[in-house]
Amino acid sequence: MKPDLGAATRGRILYGGDYNPEQWPEETWQEDVRLMRAAGVNSVTLGVFSWAKLEPRPGEREFGWLDRLMDLLHDNGIGVVLATPTASPPPWMGHLHPDTLPVTEDGRTEWWGGRQHFSHSSDTYRRYAAAITEDLAARYGGHPALTMWHINNEYCTYDWSEGAAARFRVWLRAKYGTLDALNEAWGTAFWSQGYGDWAEIHTPRQAHYLKNPGQVLDFKRFTSDMLLECYVAERDIVRRATPHLPVTTNFMPLWVGQDAWRWAEEEDVVSVDLYPDPRDPLGAQNGALVQDMTRSQARGPWMLMEQAAGPVNWRGVNHPKPRGLNRLWSLQAVARGADAVCYFQWRQSRQGAEKFHSGMVSHAGEEGRTYQEVKQLGAELAAIAPEVTGRHTPNDIAVLHDWHAWWAGAQDGRLSNRVDHPDLLRAWHRALWEAHLTTDFAHPEHDLSAYRLVVVPQAYALTDAAIENLLAYVRRGGTLVSGFLTGVADEDDRVRAGGMDARLRELFGIRTLHEWWPLDAGEHVECDGFRGTLWSEEIDKTEDAEARARYKGGELDGLPAVLRSGRAWYLSTLPEPAAMRDLLAGIAAEAGVRPVLDALPEGVEAVRRGELLFVLNHGRESVTVEVPGGHRDLLTGAALKDELTLGRYGAAVLKAEPDAQAEAVLAP
Repeated sequence: MKPDLGAATRGRILYGGDYNPEQWPEETWQEDVRLMRAAGVNSVTLGVFSWAKLEPRPGEREFGWLDRLMDLLHDNGIGVVLATPTASPPPWMGHLHPDTLPVTEDGRTEWWGGRQHFSHSSDTYRRYAAAITEDLAARYGGHPALTMWHINNEYCTYDWSEGAAARFRVWLRAKYGTLDALNEAWGTAFWSQGYGDWAEIHTPRQAHYLKNPGQVLDFKRFTSDMLLECYVAERDIVRRATPHLPVTTNFMPLWVGQDAWRWAEEEDVVSVDLYPDPRDPLGAQNGALVQDMTRSQARGPWMLMEQAAGPVNWRGVNHPKPRGLNRLWSLQAVARGADAVCYFQWRQSRQGAEKFHSGMVSHAGEEGRTYQEVKQLGAELAAIAPEVTGRHTPNDIAVLHDWHAWWAGAQDGRLSNRVDHPDLLRAWHRALWEAHLTTDFAHPEHDLSAYRLVVVPQAYALTDAAIENLLAYVRRGGTLVSGFLTGVADEDDRVRAGGMDARLRELFGIRTLHEWWPLDAGEHVECDGFRGTLWSEEIDKTEDAEARARYKGGELDGLPAVLRSGRAWYLSTLPEPAAMRDLLAGIAAEAGVRPVLDALPEGVEAVRRGELLFVLNHGRESVTVEVPGGHRDLLTGAALKDELTLGRYGAAVLKAEPDAQAEAVLAP
């Protein structure tokens, strides 16, 4: 049985972040450790960008500084998540071995001087990466400070080089076996693209006009697989040395190039980096979406590997977090399953490309607001940890998402470039979040039997297995709600007869899908009781289907906009946010799903994790929340009866008092 996050947390919430002491004189380390202990930091990630310091020349090793640091941290009760430094090769590697450098779509080399400048397909890069990983595992595998391994960092490198092309051909041979099968899958009869020799196939480089979408789709799959090969190779090295310690790598939220469902199966711990914009009015909802998705990939507790204590440095304008927002969003992550709350980075850099990206210790130092808030949060996380770590509360709603469907639907030659898969996910999740309904995420082929309600914002391409899974879910009594452009194509991006799979048309009560009618920016369609945005469709319904809303006026006047057939619903447009919220809330209630608390004020989130109830005020004004019964707030120790008052960005972590629990059992 592989180790999980609990092997590292040991009943605590891991708290800390990336520590890059090589940027500072060694005399700073003692000060760092003093401040860490005062802030309740119990875990730091070391070595993420240390390759040039660990291996200054090919084959050389300088581990002395890391030896001293590991000992210092252990002596002060701080655990280490040790990273392999392979996300950022030293300059000597690209200089001596140009084959390790990635090439862009139009044939330009990406040089060193930044980070992630490695070709995932380069045998040379993989050999050096394995060597440094072997030596790190051998030297530190038995060190008492070591609690977990972190492989590479934010895998996100594309490569169109000759080396990548050679591996792409190997990958294609393994998938298709014959050129005939490949030509059939890619539809190469179109535009005279038939391949007669494997050597003719390249990565889909810059083309005069639209590229073959089948080739592009497979290249995206290939890229995810090649990066995964790099991860697995390093993971297996450290796992041999320390089979009792968990291994992770950090996802970026909804990054297009990585099939995170497949990657999560290869991780002991699923971790993510999360940076909502503090000025975004939907920042809390976007954070909740990422947290729900990560928890679902982990199938339980997960790790917030990176967040910002203050401003980042990569937006056009980088705003700090107002007082209290860092605490609020950190507690939101814990409410939604995080057993680790970490930052990039510990101490704000004075040089380099990210010197204006915040740290737990900002340029203002120990007296600065950022560190003082970090210190408060550390104490609060320590207080609630015994009641929360390892707990997982199942939900009744699943949102379906599949990277392959996203990749296939994102082709250049689509009907509307305004239809963006992540935006649709956010719109549907926002509706449920604003209705105070907590959701999981799932793949279309996952077992859905535990859910009362399953929603499909969009799944352009679906396998036969996925379609049969959805049909079986509804047959068993589940409620399914689907958005437009679902089931249009198969896994090869071959449009299914009728413009939507016939089984799904029958399920939703669609007799004929005549035409898709995408909408321009700012354009909308009037429907019964709401306005539709982004998309509309010309469809005829079957006799037994019910049009719950129809288009009013225009070319589609009188045709179904929202269709229901038994427990299956189909939305041929995207209702405006309030209408979408009310529609999904009504369907959820009919399916037997209700919020954790009724009558929540706008902007207040209530999430249950285990026996605890997290109540979070994402607004800037004080609110009073009805919370029936007696509770104790673990953050303040205060006893509460029937209601709770939260200030701006306020939070409470409530545990029902024993008497209140007994009354609930005895109530008629």
